Amino acid sequence: MVTSVKKPPVLVVVQLAGGNDFMNTIVPFANPLYYDYRPTMGVKEDKVVKINDQVGFHPAAAPLKQFWDSGKMAIVQGIGYPGGSRSHFRSMYIWHTCEPVKISTEGWLGIVTKMLDPKKENVLTSVNFGRGLPQALVSKGVPVTSVGDLDNYGLMTGLTVEEQRMEALDRFKEMYAPAMGTGPVMDYLSETGNSVLQGAEIIKKAPEMYKSKVEYAGNEIARGLRDVARVHLADLGTRIFYVNHGGYDTHSNQAPMHQILLSDLTRAISDFFRDLRDHDAADNVTMLVFTEFGRRVADNGSGTDHGAGGGAFIIGDNVKGGFYAEYPSLKQPDLADGEDLKHTYDYRGMYASILEQVMGLDSVPIVNGKFEQLPIFK
Repeated sequence: MVTSVKKPPVLVVVQLAGGNDFMNTIVPFANPLYYDYRPTMGVKEDKVVKINDQVGFHPAAAPLKQFWDSGKMAIVQGIGYPGGSRSHFRSMYIWHTCEPVKISTEGWLGIVTKMLDPKKENVLTSVNFGRGLPQALVSKGVPVTSVGDLDNYGLMTGLTVEEQRMEALDRFKEMYAPAMGTGPVMDYLSETGNSVLQGAEIIKKAPEMYKSKVEYAGNEIARGLRDVARVHLADLGTRIFYVNHGGYDTHSNQAPMHQILLSDLTRAISDFFRDLRDHDAADNVTMLVFTEFGRRVADNGSGTDHGAGGGAFIIGDNVKGGFYAEYPSLKQPDLADGEDLKHTYDYRGMYASILEQVMGLDSVPIVNGKFEQLPIFK
């Protein structure tokens, strides 16, 4: 008799750094106000990849249509938090710590890591791909592995493992000491920082075990998601992956830049899931794509400035595809501060939905309260 063993859920978090323009990603082409506000940045209706008779994908995001059509993509609209901050640093910090008001020293995924591996038996329970260490993964005493370049991890002749560790921690100090204070930052680094890069000897074996027919592009997000695939397929027990895709702060020259960013992002996501499916390793993977805020409703002539309500995507075989929450009103009286999309859904509810419905964890101590969950998962 053959018995199947259910694989533990794996979460892949993709951070779009800089504030992605939700209105030009999920385009409300049927709303004439959109084109009134976006005389130069508006995506023409005949270019939109239509989802229904109201909204559609930016043409560069067309690879996402396959996930939508197969019912494996949730679009969470109007996502944000009370009193939205237009500061990149502050807003991302709020998303990372689930604390819109006070300062916290713990990231939500750091707490998750602690819950998943309370005895600290696997330093690869959570892995970040990128330079530095996201605040989301930080929790006192919790080891996290951060990898800048998987192909050369622990092997670079010009940069030792110790130097890579110091680089990651220096970047962490530079980013978070202004908000957290040097005391908490140094306390964290003294207790946990030494664990960063501890996984070098284990994780560097992943590329040797990897074979694939998928040819990823050579850009930042494609390399990051290829690294996620390689470590996931090596079956090293990683439950949380974190990848950063930067460049979304499009104050000027937005049209060509946003085109490239969305094209790189969505092709990489498509290649990633194709790679996992080819290896029969996609069924336990959930991907969350988020950004710190949306852009201003009206364009500035060549781009868009920092705004508020935005959007997030959740992709996976376990997802009940569809729209969740409401697309914010574009009517002027309904705008936040007279010029931003007003958020219609608190991001902490989305986190809680993932934590409880996918990861099987109590979300309350992670997101610091009870928030409305969405029925996103099967």
